[in-house]
Amino acid sequence: MSEQVCVGAIAGAFGVRGEVRLKSFTADAAAIADYAPLMSEDGSRCFEVTVTRAIKNGLAARLTGISTKEEAEALKGLQLFVPRDRFPELEDDEFYYTDLVNLEVRDTGGTVLGRVKSVQNHGATDLLEIYGPGLKTTVLLPFTKQAVPTVDIAGGRIIVDPPEGLF
Repeated sequence: MSEQVCVGAIAGAFGVRGEVRLKSFTADAAAIADYAPLMSEDGSRCFEVTVTRAIKNGLAARLTGISTKEEAEALKGLQLFVPRDRFPELEDDEFYYTDLVNLEVRDTGGTVLGRVKSVQNHGATDLLEIYGPGLKTTVLLPFTKQAVPTVDIAGGRIIVDPPEGLF
């Protein structure tokens, strides 16, 4: 079976007719429906998704087989997955966040600085959150071509040229 990737989570019921509050982890939030059917991590539940509207902090959506508020509320906290092979191919120099997590981080001299803990975006640019044994706290490194000149997914590492004093 193909690797499973979490693309969303159910935050609870929305209204009284079986809609759910859906948190989407896709680049375009409403595009989560394009990956359907979505399934639970163990594959025991499978849903077609119809996004009905955007709401505060997420989407309102209908899931197949869910028709009451109680059924929707019972799904609260359920993470939704799709097989990795359902993702579209990317252009050169484009990456899925999930591929960057846990990559080893080395500076341009070959010194191991740590590993990627997460990829965050607070509006201006993507940031790599890096942790490692020599770090007291995690370090946020801008994910730009200047700061991260090489990403080697197959080799399991990235080469960084961080601003002076960051590490």
